Amino acid sequence: MKILVCGHNGQVAQALQAQLRGLGDVQVLGREHLDMACPEALREPLRRLAPQLIVNAAAYTAVDQAESEPGQAFAINAQSPQVLAEEAQRLGAPLIHFSTDYVFDGDNPLPYTEADRPNPLGVYGRSKLAGEQAITAAAGEHLILRTSWVYSLHGRNFLLTMQRLLQEKPQLRVVDDQIGAPTWATSIAIATRELIQRWQSGQHGAWGTYHLAAQGETSWFGFAQAIGEQLKARGLPCAELLPIPASEYPTPARRPANSRLDCSRLAREWDVRLPHWQQALIDCLN
Repeated sequence: MKILVCGHNGQVAQALQAQLRGLGDVQVLGREHLDMACPEALREPLRRLAPQLIVNAAAYTAVDQAESEPGQAFAINAQSPQVLAEEAQRLGAPLIHFSTDYVFDGDNPLPYTEADRPNPLGVYGRSKLAGEQAITAAAGEHLILRTSWVYSLHGRNFLLTMQRLLQEKPQLRVVDDQIGAPTWATSIAIATRELIQRWQSGQHGAWGTYHLAAQGETSWFGFAQAIGEQLKARGLPCAELLPIPASEYPTPARRPANSRLDCSRLAREWDVRLPHWQQALIDCLN
């Protein structure tokens, strides 16, 4: 089976390269071969490669920068997924696409389900929602997997930033009133492998949109505390942590206060679930 992974250097793309080995002929193409910033230029290589499954791990993820680069964000997060979905439908190939908790405004007091109405707060969330809508409109077989607070030992993310700052500074202020589930990129990749295997075996759930995030919940402050505990357990220096409200840490893009995702539908229909975020963090650091 020819499996095409779009994206090469991102956290999820890197994890997928390790986890999808053995499932078939896996081709991982980055910007030099598939430039997601030029949507129409994707059609020719997709038709030439003719994959039997497309996994789109490419995305514009600079949440704050997107506020000043909406054209770039929409090209990569909305228009290119539309082309991928149209070409996948033309090839008769399923498309697996990753989306985000940022499609919601965070005002819901409960974890978000797939039936809840999206209402993104910024350009990044709006571009990701537009990508979801374009994929759905293409009417091919697809999985849209919304995840949250992705981290790994690769690239730029909260884990790596906190590890550095906690060792450099005597004191650190971290937002404590935004709640979600830190999700390890490798957990996402392992779950993606399981979903592909279910599909290959013919024993899978319905296509559509699902939530895929770690179990449990915490704040950014709680996540930073857990990272600090792991540093201290290794005998490394760790700054004093102070909880603050998001209002004391203004950013160009607003973040949802509640990023919790109800992942029970994926567990029910595809029998796929992620580990608790605290266990995944330990596994990641080990």
